Amino acid sequence: MTTTEPPAPVPAEPGPPVAKADAPAPRPAQAPAKERSGGVLNVFSHGMLVLWAFMVVLPLLWAVMTSFKSDRAIFSSPWALPDRLHFENWARAWTDANMSDYFLNTVLVVGCSLVGTLVLGSMAAYVLARFDFPGNRLIYYLFIGGMSFPIMLALVPLFYVVNNMGLLNTIHGLILVYIAYSLPFTVFFLTAFFRTLPNSIAEAAFVDGASHSRTFFQIMLPMAKPGLISVGIFNFLGQWNQYMLPTVLNTDPDKRVLTQGLVQLAVSQGYKGDWSGLFAGLVMAMLPVLAAYIVFQRQVVQGLTAGALK
Repeated sequence: MTTTEPPAPVPAEPGPPVAKADAPAPRPAQAPAKERSGGVLNVFSHGMLVLWAFMVVLPLLWAVMTSFKSDRAIFSSPWALPDRLHFENWARAWTDANMSDYFLNTVLVVGCSLVGTLVLGSMAAYVLARFDFPGNRLIYYLFIGGMSFPIMLALVPLFYVVNNMGLLNTIHGLILVYIAYSLPFTVFFLTAFFRTLPNSIAEAAFVDGASHSRTFFQIMLPMAKPGLISVGIFNFLGQWNQYMLPTVLNTDPDKRVLTQGLVQLAVSQGYKGDWSGLFAGLVMAMLPVLAAYIVFQRQVVQGLTAGALK
């Protein structure tokens, strides 16, 4: 009698692991401490920016609101809205306080000096950035040194130089001084900007037979438009608000600029008690600066970041 052995057991196929009923649930991942500290820092920085914006905007809005109020309302209810818009304050400041003459003189001086500064500064910066010649770095560092020279130390010798040249109390003399005052920063800013522009475009223009002047004015200068707008805004702000130079070099009452006119208006209107006219003149001097920055704020940011993005 023969016996048969039972068949060998077939190994079971591996399947997905079965979770045990008593296994603990996975804990959610906790945010790193660095991310939590970064969120707190962002909230703090944004809060400080909002506070700073409030501190800057509130005085401007208060000055504009006060320029449309009467003198009695300025002292009786300084934080209240005007009962009506007193446009006669602006008309009185424009005509009786000679703000129209001061405004036109300022536009003439700042406009001409701004154009001259951008043209001369861009030409000097292009040469310093694109060409290697003996004395290149020396000239560049002389411009840098001009930025660090205090204007207060130059007032007395500058007065005698301008007087000996016959340019004292003249519009064109003040324009030339403004150009010389603004050139160091303009050359410093545009030299760094021209270095970021590609050399291949200028080399292609030279191969096609273009001269150096044509390459600069028709090719390189349009490419530097963001940098020109940025440095132009900075120069416009500095020249429009300049007070020390015209006070020393321009003592003719008929050729005063806006900053001199505002000081004269503050003195005269203070004795007259015409505070509404004084605030109207202040807002007149402030509006062109705000309008220029609001219109060109995007170009200013592009010009400041163009060198870092290229």
